[in-house]
Amino acid sequence: MSTFNGLGTHLGNLAQLAEADSRSISPENFDGARGGGARASEGTGAEAARDLGVGRKISPSVRIEPGQTFSLADIPGSGAIQQIWLTPTGHWRHLVLRCYWDDQDVPSVETPLADFFGMGWCEYAHLNSLAVCVNPGSGFNSYWEMPFRTRARITVENISAETITLYYQINYALAEIADDVAYFHAQFRRSNPLPYGQDHTLLDGVEGRGHYVGTYLAWGSNNRGWWGEGEVKMYLDDDGEFPSFCGTGTEDYIGGSYCFLVKNDDSGYHTFSTPYSGMHQLITPTGRFGSQQRFGMYRWHISDPVRFKERIRVTVQALGWRTGGRYLPLQDDIASVAFWYQTLPSPVPPDLPDADALEVI
Repeated sequence: MSTFNGLGTHLGNLAQLAEADSRSISPENFDGARGGGARASEGTGAEAARDLGVGRKISPSVRIEPGQTFSLADIPGSGAIQQIWLTPTGHWRHLVLRCYWDDQDVPSVETPLADFFGMGWCEYAHLNSLAVCVNPGSGFNSYWEMPFRTRARITVENISAETITLYYQINYALAEIADDVAYFHAQFRRSNPLPYGQDHTLLDGVEGRGHYVGTYLAWGSNNRGWWGEGEVKMYLDDDGEFPSFCGTGTEDYIGGSYCFLVKNDDSGYHTFSTPYSGMHQLITPTGRFGSQQRFGMYRWHISDPVRFKERIRVTVQALGWRTGGRYLPLQDDIASVAFWYQTLPSPVPPDLPDADALEVI
């Protein structure tokens, strides 16, 4: 096999041949074996296919019981995950996605399924980006490249009190991975509410060399006014009190401006979803119990990854306005997923909140 630097394909090199072995894992082919698909004789579709037999969608999905951890993929060898598609039932934040690279005991990815795919409020919103797409009715797609050298293991834990049904497909390639290719990571955090005067931490505790590639924010405003004056700060390597990267406001970091409003348009916030950034979700107070405004936003550093040699820490402030033109420290509900690549070993993630603390209430 040839050794190459990443398996990612774009229009510029789409015609180029590569020494790689394409594989696919799904409930119709649990181990991704060549010629191993559509062989099931039992599964969640067996009753519907009773008149047709093998090869007619007999095992399109799996059921995961309360408290069960299901192995989506366990792949020996070297290569890279190239696409994950799935659609779950149940409470999306009560399904926990974990990815382990090269026999590590510590997960490199640990985040609720909902937030990993930009759906932290557990309500559908169309998300159209290069790295993540969410399509009707609940088609979750990840195009983050996830290399591994000796093994890849992906699991989903059901921490809810109900049995869920999960349809999924994982497309990957087996190939040798160059020495300078790093490992994909994602980490979830939630501040609910954010303590007065404190910043929300997106990422901390990272040791190693790598680059920061993305942020997802599920922001619930507990304030009547504008909530996005706070700056995103990135502290690289030996940065002390002051960061190397400091933005001018939350909506500016997301790629918008002026509160996501449009001049001379009184309709309010404008959602948008682009390849690299978006405020794709706006939930407004409705009905008898629907209170608070809630927002879903992302910023992918695909064309401008933030490089670090030893460590990185990322935070965001929560600031609004008070009388007299003064900033108001906010106590909002802020959940986030930080996405980055780094060398192993992976940092130990912070304790994941329990089901009650993850719930959207």
